[in-house]
Amino acid sequence: MNPNVDAFIHKAKKWQDELVELRKIALSCDLNEDFKWGVPCYTFQKSNVILISGFKEYCVLSFVKGALLKDSNGILIQQTENSQSVRILRFTSVEEIKQKQALLKSYIFEAMEAEKAGLRVILKSNSELVFPEELVLKFKEDERFKNAFRALTPGRQRAYNLFFSAPKQASTRETRIEKYHQQILNGKGITDCTCGLTKKPPNCDGSHKFIRKD
Repeated sequence: MNPNVDAFIHKAKKWQDELVELRKIALSCDLNEDFKWGVPCYTFQKSNVILISGFKEYCVLSFVKGALLKDSNGILIQQTENSQSVRILRFTSVEEIKQKQALLKSYIFEAMEAEKAGLRVILKSNSELVFPEELVLKFKEDERFKNAFRALTPGRQRAYNLFFSAPKQASTRETRIEKYHQQILNGKGITDCTCGLTKKPPNCDGSHKFIRKD
């Protein structure tokens, strides 16, 4: 059990009990517990399988390569039209999670089998991605920003686009773009370390929360 996950759940303002229940299910499937992108992440053979997180209206179990799952029960959600790989499940009560426990485990085991088989999601090219209107407008306003974004690796571009596209409100999308404006100009991905303290570059492992730079 990862102490960062303990802290994450302890600090959660909502869905603590639900996050604990999802954590139990993940650990019961013999997944390794890690902490990535600011949320609990569960891996198998060093590959990311599921994430758990909490939002204002629900908590979420995310299958990193959910597009590979058969989903014979039709329960997985494609959160946005740009979500090529990730599929999610939303919960609002512990009872709901417990009722679907066996089903969730079967989906997790299927995801683990996909990793054993080395299956990969075939991603569309970046030219096929649909950028949110706010990002397109930013490109028009700031040629330097547009060039910096285009210079990022395809994976980094997709990650930013998914993050910027997710909110329903335009104001939130604009805020997210502005927040990562300088990071993109610096050629950094959304999860790349910007503090220089991480032990697992390029991604940030949260070391800046526990270590002070001399």
